[in-house]
Amino acid sequence: MRKPRQLERLVRGFANHRRIEILELLEKSPELSVVEISDTLKINYKTGADHVRRLAIAGIIMKRNDNNFVRHALTNDGKSILKFLRTLE
Repeated sequence: MRKPRQLERLVRGFANHRRIEILELLEKSPELSVVEISDTLKINYKTGADHVRRLAIAGIIMKRNDNNFVRHALTNDGKSILKFLRTLE
């Protein structure tokens, strides 16, 4: 069972429309780099990198080094969050 502060960190991690878009994108196409995420969503690289960083800090996405790139994928929490968000649609 998570403590209230842990839940707050998790919720703040995805409480942004761009971060939700990133989660949906990573569900469809896992293992994307920040460059690929930014290009696909047509957002500035620095903006994309900041959103990805916040998602990673919250434990919603994980990072994996792949030579010159860092690849990103959803964690189990990330998948659960997307399921939860779909119940709100």
